[in-house]
Amino acid sequence: MKFNTRLAITASAVALSSMAGVASAGSLDDLYTAAKAEGQLTVIALPHDWCDYGDVIAGFKAKYPGITVNELNPDAGSGDEVQAIKANKDNKGPQAPDVIDVGLSFGPSAKADGLIQAYKVSTWDSIPDTAKDADGFWYGDYYGVMAFGVNKDIVKNTPADWSDLAKPEYANAVALAGDPRSANQAILGVMAAGLSSGAAAGKDSGDAGLKFFADLNKKGNFVPVVAKSGTIAQGATPIAIAWDYNLLAWKDSLKGNPPMDVVVPKSGVIAGVYVQAISAYAPHLNAAKLWMEYLYSDEGQLGWLKGYCHPIRFNDLAARKAIPQALMDALPPAEGYAKAVFPTLDEQAANKTSVVGGWDSVVGANVK
Repeated sequence: MKFNTRLAITASAVALSSMAGVASAGSLDDLYTAAKAEGQLTVIALPHDWCDYGDVIAGFKAKYPGITVNELNPDAGSGDEVQAIKANKDNKGPQAPDVIDVGLSFGPSAKADGLIQAYKVSTWDSIPDTAKDADGFWYGDYYGVMAFGVNKDIVKNTPADWSDLAKPEYANAVALAGDPRSANQAILGVMAAGLSSGAAAGKDSGDAGLKFFADLNKKGNFVPVVAKSGTIAQGATPIAIAWDYNLLAWKDSLKGNPPMDVVVPKSGVIAGVYVQAISAYAPHLNAAKLWMEYLYSDEGQLGWLKGYCHPIRFNDLAARKAIPQALMDALPPAEGYAKAVFPTLDEQAANKTSVVGGWDSVVGANVK
């Protein structure tokens, strides 16, 4: 695919003309000037150990001094991000997010609700068509696969597959990395469990996943605590179900204390794409666009790769040999990714409806 290494320079600079509802940026320098005049970018739900966002944010600030990055609620879920836009649409203050990073299924719904606006980054052509809205309202940023993170000080036998999690030896051990009533990571964790039982992606996987977790909860194996690196280390959630990139980053941060295994299950391997979007009410619109340009540049994409996330432009970067070998060597074995299922938007939406709507009545565990 064609790849543009710099923004096309237009005569209108940051007046930002619009064609078919999509803003067209001027030169990168002009965009930076306008963003610096705004002085701030407000992001939400970006934990520093998620896809190495800490270094990504630092890289943006170093490249574009004069723009303060206001970080809201790092531990929020995708649903919380969308709600923050709704709650602050008439607010131009520091609680109003300019941009969001949400699960794939939240992109189309946010567009339908008029909560996000269109903007096509200069590297648009190298983002796969299947991972972006044709009109530029949302676009995939990175993906990973659902995996198990295991505290080896507590769990002597590492589970190899979803069915293993129901064994008596894993009593009070299994947790999701989020609330399945609102967090995309947890919603897709339930979907993966459902797929492992042979259910079809969609409502069936949601229903089967709920049944799976209801059984875990009944047996006393499920822990209703949001899993994080700290809860794994403390032993509160000895087995965490989360994206592989989060688990690998947590493993690095623990530095062997405790030792931690990261395992891609033998079945029910699901890949999850997250997407970026700009709030329809963004108080700092030029800063939001500059942030997107940074994230989808080679530098920004490689920043995510350092955090074990497969950036959405991975194939383009690899084809141009733009990925340092050290980053390639640090990635998990390719076998797990070869088995991964990439559910469609409709399948994810049906699964989400089933999981969010049925968690309380079927599973009955208040995750917090």
